[in-house]
Amino acid sequence: MIEGLLQPTHLLIILVVALFIFGPKKLPELGQGLGKGIRSFRDSMKNITEDPEKIETPPSNRSENTK
Repeated sequence: MIEGLLQPTHLLIILVVALFIFGPKKLPELGQGLGKGIRSFRDSMKNITEDPEKIETPPSNRSENTK
């Protein structure tokens, strides 16, 4: 079922549809933003797995939440 899901022709059709929807000027900006988001997420996950003790959690103000 999954083995034939993303064949080159399917990826080409998805690219053409995205080009029609977003246009040639907006598509590189979307790709760049997606790449930055993925890179940031990957860096954050790497930092968490390397030094879990260095993560600082903000103090919670429970007295403000109960009012």
